[in-house]
Amino acid sequence: MTLRALIADDEPLARERLRFLLAAQQDVVIAGECRNGREVITALTEGRYDVLFLDIQMPGKDGFAVMEQMGSANMPVTVFVTAHNHYAVQAFEVQALDYLTKPVEAERLQATLLRVRERIAAQAALVTQGQLKSVLAGLENGGAATPAFPRRLLIPNNGHDSFVNVHEIEWIEAADYYACLHVRGKSLMLRASIKQLTGTLDPQQFVRIHRSVIVNVDQVSEIFREGQNEGSVVLRSGQRLRMSKAGQQCLLAVSRR
Repeated sequence: MTLRALIADDEPLARERLRFLLAAQQDVVIAGECRNGREVITALTEGRYDVLFLDIQMPGKDGFAVMEQMGSANMPVTVFVTAHNHYAVQAFEVQALDYLTKPVEAERLQATLLRVRERIAAQAALVTQGQLKSVLAGLENGGAATPAFPRRLLIPNNGHDSFVNVHEIEWIEAADYYACLHVRGKSLMLRASIKQLTGTLDPQQFVRIHRSVIVNVDQVSEIFREGQNEGSVVLRSGQRLRMSKAGQQCLLAVSRR
């Protein structure tokens, strides 16, 4: 597993030190660097990262303002890096995973990265929970496969984990190395591919209608045919989603059952 890291600090020397320390980690790729809060927000909006090393005092928006604007659900695992230790309590109140003081020491960073890996590994393991339950159920029934699909998903969210009831998910879209779950007007990021979720969730409830979209059948209110190869669906929320020809066939097949 490769961790995509984003470094955000207005001090060039501080960025250089983190870059040097992270270079010793074979599973860490520095995917971007930012000098101020505005650049951090742009980077997080346009790309996906596993871990963010975020300075607190930066020009324009500080680290706390960045987290407030983005929303905790849209943040990668966040580690604050600062020269001042009196922000520690506030950092954990906004659900930062860890808090490093400058100059960052190699051993301290190593311990932080271990926690980051554990958080992401736990998230990835949960995605396959449905398949594991199905296998165990099959063994208990003498080899007869009895599908067992998860009723809830655990979404790691910086300092805490959130449970999401599967039936409340309206639709899911691919987002690079993540999947974006749309739940009651909120967007939650899960480190899993669309392919993984297609094999994890109940196919009678969740249908992949496009290579980058899974939809909850119960949320579909209208289906539109817009050509030989494409169409769209409208959800109860009013959200309109693209649909391929193969996706349309799958959706209609499930809807008729």
